Amino acid sequence: MHAKEAREKSSDKIRIIPLGGVGEIGKNIFVVHYGEEMIVLDAGLMFPEEEMLGVDLVIPDISYLLENREKIKGIFLSHGHEDHIGALPYILPEVNVPVFGTRLTLGLLKIKLEEHGLYGDTVLNEIKAGEGLQLGSFNINFFVTNHSIPDSVGIILKTPAGTVVYTSDFKFDHTPVHGEITDFHTLAELGREGVLVALLDSTNAERPGYTRSEKEVGEKLEEIFLSAEGRIIIVTFASNVHRIQQIVNAASFSNRKVAVDGWSMVNVVDIAQKLGYLHIPPGTLIDVDEVDKFPQNRVVILTTGTQGEPMSALARLANASHRKLEIIPKDTVVIAASPIPGNEKLVFRTIDNLFRRGAKVIYEEDSGIHVSGHGSREEIKLMLNLLRPQYLIPVHGEYRHLIHHADLAEKLGIERDNIFIVENGTILEFSALQGKVVSSVSAGGVFVDGLGVGDVGSIVLRDRQILSREGIFIVVMAIDHIDKKVVSGPDIVSRGFVYVRESEKLIEEAKENVTKTLDGLMAKGVSDWPTIKNSIRDTIGKFLWEKTGRRPMILPVIMEVNNNGVE
Repeated sequence: MHAKEAREKSSDKIRIIPLGGVGEIGKNIFVVHYGEEMIVLDAGLMFPEEEMLGVDLVIPDISYLLENREKIKGIFLSHGHEDHIGALPYILPEVNVPVFGTRLTLGLLKIKLEEHGLYGDTVLNEIKAGEGLQLGSFNINFFVTNHSIPDSVGIILKTPAGTVVYTSDFKFDHTPVHGEITDFHTLAELGREGVLVALLDSTNAERPGYTRSEKEVGEKLEEIFLSAEGRIIIVTFASNVHRIQQIVNAASFSNRKVAVDGWSMVNVVDIAQKLGYLHIPPGTLIDVDEVDKFPQNRVVILTTGTQGEPMSALARLANASHRKLEIIPKDTVVIAASPIPGNEKLVFRTIDNLFRRGAKVIYEEDSGIHVSGHGSREEIKLMLNLLRPQYLIPVHGEYRHLIHHADLAEKLGIERDNIFIVENGTILEFSALQGKVVSSVSAGGVFVDGLGVGDVGSIVLRDRQILSREGIFIVVMAIDHIDKKVVSGPDIVSRGFVYVRESEKLIEEAKENVTKTLDGLMAKGVSDWPTIKNSIRDTIGKFLWEKTGRRPMILPVIMEVNNNGVE
């Protein structure tokens, strides 16, 4: 290569923008920008945190994608988990570009798109590990990874400026359930050729050693299935097809029938069977309605509810509100998952209720019934040593995981200045000569509440939090709009604050305060309703704080009347 060509190549730049997926669990979406072309990696959602009252889902802010929609060549999916594909039904109506994924990933996505009426309008392209394609300046290829769902891949983007590798979620499982191990050869070859930037999973960067193999779970399940006296009710993530396969294997080994319950579980089992990722012996599956036709020690019920979700099948069983099933003595309940941080209370409340109903519950992570789908510290080290990236962006996991990941990388010889721990929305620019933060774009979360997308913001959430903690205090009155006199009220309505019949003195004093405030305002000639409402809100707020030490939401309601009644 001539000196001039070398200088031009070294000055080529790639921009990478995490719009979600750093310092948080879920909502993974990354943009790789070369010249006037963009590739989007994953498009996931996250589930609401405890303080997000009433919110169903949180999806990424895609303002940047909307501004640059003409530059997007495609969206590439690493695997079929919700935190990697779940936002697509909300993104595709705004940014309708081709979507690329493996067979199972697209199968799971198809269900979601059909629910939202988008399937016929979306171009889906199946990809396979080892097979590449060219989109503009991007040469794109894929390599097999191990995770808690089949058909998981890492993504390789080769550009004139250098190679970007996105591992997504991974671990090194040498005995995977479906027989495909990580593509070590491709990773080593990439390392030899040179990786400019790597985006690596940080989820288990705190955990020492290696993550155990999924096959170990199968061995433990066989022990439980053989020793259980009665029915077995087992819950796992619906998308964990590897785990479902091992549950089916253990049921077949112990001569038990399997009934599948829960909408998401039924859908995944159906699509995984049709696509050949789940193998169930003939005669093993039965309908939930047939459970009572078989001896109790010959039945397994596979269902959902690993996180204690109040409307899940397991929570309904624990609360005796399931339409078709109930917990009976000698039932063994197996929770083959660990609580996501923040869900511990819901999970343990469900477990307590299951014990109250006489079930035996197996749930401890160290009991061998669950292993993580993410690599631990030694596996992160191995991935780094194979790829040997010039620059590293730790992704996935919470902020502390990114820090632990950076510490590991530095010990392996990656310069600290070449490791970028950033916030969502940061624009990173890389060339062979330099990596740096250049700017930022709008990023964060958009709340989905029912059919509303983005209409619930921080102010609405704050109001909901006040209502949930302190309740509401409503002051109702009617005022003559001509004479500016109170003709009715003030009346008080309290919900979630005090019980009116037991707080008559407080209510009467509140009415007196409102009346004094109104008289003072009328005497000054104040007649605009916003000023009157704010004055009432301030007066009652101070009064209630002095009397109760609480700050309910105060809602003044003024009805304007004339001699003919309400206007």
